Amino acid sequence: MRKLVKYIKPYWKAALLGPLLMVLEVSMDLLQPKLMAQIVDQGVLAGSLDEIRRTGLMMLVTSLIGMIGGVGCGIFSTIAAMRFGADLREAVFNKVQRFSFRNLEKMHTASLITRLTNDVSQVQLFVQMLLRMMVRSPFLAVGSLILAFTISWKLAMILVVVVPVLFTVVAVITRKGFPLFAKVQKRLDRMNTVLQENLAGIRVVKAFVRSDYETKRFTEANDDYMAVALRANVMMATLSPVMFLLLNGTIVTVLWLGGNLFWDNTLPIGDLAAFINYVTQLLSSLLMVGMMLANISRATASSERIVEVLETEPEIKNPDRVLAERIRKGRIEFEGVGFAYDGGERVLRDINFTVQPGETLAILGATGSGKSTLVSLIPRLYEAGEGRVLIDGTDVRDYPLEGLRGSIGMVLQEAVLFSGTIRENIAFGMPDATLEEVEAAAQAAQAHEFITGLPQGYETVLGQRGVNLSGGQKQRISISRALLMKPAVLIFDDSTSAVDLGTESRIQKALRERMKETTSLIIAQRISSVMEADRILVLEDGTVAASGNHRELMAHSPVYRDIYRSQLGEEEVLYAGSER
Repeated sequence: MRKLVKYIKPYWKAALLGPLLMVLEVSMDLLQPKLMAQIVDQGVLAGSLDEIRRTGLMMLVTSLIGMIGGVGCGIFSTIAAMRFGADLREAVFNKVQRFSFRNLEKMHTASLITRLTNDVSQVQLFVQMLLRMMVRSPFLAVGSLILAFTISWKLAMILVVVVPVLFTVVAVITRKGFPLFAKVQKRLDRMNTVLQENLAGIRVVKAFVRSDYETKRFTEANDDYMAVALRANVMMATLSPVMFLLLNGTIVTVLWLGGNLFWDNTLPIGDLAAFINYVTQLLSSLLMVGMMLANISRATASSERIVEVLETEPEIKNPDRVLAERIRKGRIEFEGVGFAYDGGERVLRDINFTVQPGETLAILGATGSGKSTLVSLIPRLYEAGEGRVLIDGTDVRDYPLEGLRGSIGMVLQEAVLFSGTIRENIAFGMPDATLEEVEAAAQAAQAHEFITGLPQGYETVLGQRGVNLSGGQKQRISISRALLMKPAVLIFDDSTSAVDLGTESRIQKALRERMKETTSLIIAQRISSVMEADRILVLEDGTVAASGNHRELMAHSPVYRDIYRSQLGEEEVLYAGSER
């Protein structure tokens, strides 16, 4: 928790005023039993109505002052806690934004969501309690103990025995409960993972009639979470009855011994009543501390998970020495590049090739040959493990990340859209783009026609992940988004797989006209999509198996001819051979 203190420092005034006002409320609460004893002994028993009125008025005034302190503490502690939570949540979110793909793979999405929501809420609640109850309870306990001694040290010796017993019970139960709350958060991660996967893939679940299986999987995760949470909360629940037993036992003992002192005329009845009030306040405050320890244990476990995110160093950082701000021409070079995912074999080995400015390079290969990984190294979504990736003669690691990625337009395999209007989605990389610019990009991506056919056109609001569009429509909006940026380098990662051949052909024609000076890399599954590329790179098992234009590869690459034959048939291969 100490590592999160800096997030509350900007609100130190509210964080200080809250406890100070709580001290005021506690001080007034501590005066009440003394005033009550005065009314009984000097007013009721003495038959003095004036004393009853005067002391009663003092009790009323102290109550009002205490209320002001309590309300003020509630307001300022809430302000400090809520702003602390908002800043902490934003800090975690911003840190996640700087994570590389490899960082995100280590910390699963569902776990990050839990840390951003549930864990931050637990810590925020702890801060609010710390500024209120964790101030009130100790001050009330210490004050009640001192005042109890001023009334009768003999009766107060009972508390000397009871309080250590209470602390021992609290310590034992808390020590056993803390590890369980850490497990609770992990089980919550698991349940959220299952839930997220199900909701993201609900169409697949329904298409394959796997609702029963998914229900069983969620039930198992939910039951596992419930079992651990039940163990943790049952353990903490045992604290309350034990402490109530000690509280009631202490009051009975005080009444028994105090009654004897009263009959011996050594303790006035008003003081005995005040002493019982102080005992009740003392033990109730300790009981409250015990009740809060469950939340403290959970908050501690949550804070460790938050700190883990905040202290995780992004694998990919801005360079210490910037050699180029942005991509100018778009000349791409791979020099002996190799790459492996964590704990796995290399998926790319000794990759060497060059793409000239304005050239279109197509990349073909079987599933798992490393095509997507290769193009991900260019904007540093992953970091090359071996060799170098250079753009315009400068290593990509010597570009600032914002300048590098801002010069590269990338259309991923999965068309990712955000809730909002179509115009906002297309202008995602250029929020200040005019409507004319947005429409021009959509026309090039063959999206303008279907967009204008929608009731609200470019102002049509998309559902989450663009659920109200077809796969091909989503891909064309994604392409529009990349084209609007007019990047120096354009990467298509199998981004036209959901559109028909005619639309794909028109998109390619528009690209050649609109992006003449842009260096383009196109990953495609259909060989017909890349036949007109300036050069085609064939990947096999993470290595470059062949490179050349369509005619050269038909003449010299068995791998390329096999791909061609599998898609277009033997007759086409013979025809292509006769063309040579």
